[in-house]
Amino acid sequence: MSALRAIWDIVVRECRRMVARPLYLCCMLVAPAVCCLFFTTLMGEGLPKDMPVGVVDEDNTATTREILRNMDAFSQVRLTERYASVSEARRAMQEGKIYAFYYIPEGTTDEVMANRQPVVSFYTNNSLLIAGSLIYRDLRTMSVLANASVGLKTLQAKGVDEHRAMAFLQPVVVDTHALSNPWLNYSVYLNNTILPGILMILIFMMTVFAIGVEIKDGTGKAWLAMADNSMWKALVGKLLPHAAVFFLTVVAHYTYLYGVLHFPCHCGIGPLLLQAAMTVLASQGLGVFFIAVIPTLRLALSACSLWGVVSFSISGFSFPVMAMHPALQMLSNLFPLRHYFLIYVGQTLDGNPLSYVWKSYMALLLFALLPWLVLGRLRKVMLNFDYIP
Repeated sequence: MSALRAIWDIVVRECRRMVARPLYLCCMLVAPAVCCLFFTTLMGEGLPKDMPVGVVDEDNTATTREILRNMDAFSQVRLTERYASVSEARRAMQEGKIYAFYYIPEGTTDEVMANRQPVVSFYTNNSLLIAGSLIYRDLRTMSVLANASVGLKTLQAKGVDEHRAMAFLQPVVVDTHALSNPWLNYSVYLNNTILPGILMILIFMMTVFAIGVEIKDGTGKAWLAMADNSMWKALVGKLLPHAAVFFLTVVAHYTYLYGVLHFPCHCGIGPLLLQAAMTVLASQGLGVFFIAVIPTLRLALSACSLWGVVSFSISGFSFPVMAMHPALQMLSNLFPLRHYFLIYVGQTLDGNPLSYVWKSYMALLLFALLPWLVLGRLRKVMLNFDYIP
């Protein structure tokens, strides 16, 4: 029997097995689609908007009311409640009714007019990292702007024209340019890594399940016999339908993210397709490696799940790898998501040529070739292993 004929027969067999088990349909099509819609809808505005903030304004003058109106105009801040004292505002923040509050003590306006540098305070709940950081930024910005506004009015009252006053108040003007994601859109940054990470976990698990169920059900010998006892033919025939479906799933994700939502993409269609193919093959290769090393289905699935979840923390998109311990920096190279993230940043976001990210592609290729290291062991497992539930 020719190699192509044997592989084709196994492909047909695997397609029938996939159709017969709803689990394949759920993990290959339904779960990725639901995750994609959920996360993109969750962060549809890019950043959280109108987060509730309280105010304690003991001065209550035209100047302080103008400061609060300007603060309320910030997109992330919505002044929802005024409190009579700091104790009430703190209690509301502890109860989760507000994320922060702004405190203006009595006599602030008088001290401003007398050039006595009044002190205003703001308190943020940084146990909620994103909300606390964004609100802190806006409240701090508003405090600086209020200080500049008061200084400008004071200088103008002394006869200084606006141009000279601004040169005194802001001698250095900072011109900021956010590269690749100028909107500072969290959805662009997070979803382009979270969704591939979820897909990688699903590919890990479905690869382990497809092979592990052969061991569990005792059908491994029949599967291997269809490939003339050639393990590589058996693997190619079994994983080819999975690779095709997952590749189309990744392409559908890319179409939705870059075509429908118009996320920034500066690399073209060719590199995107290459990324999709390498992501699927690398994930399958690692899945085969796990089930060969741990030929018990439940243990291999647990190991894949753990490896996939840890990859979110160590890949570098949530915490920079360069700031990690040197041992963890080396360990990060053992996770396919790390190399996918480097390719995404280097090509899709920055538009760099292949020469900038070829090392990451080579790393994904090595993951895809991992099964060659365990072909002999996997063949022995199929022929001789006694499955322990």
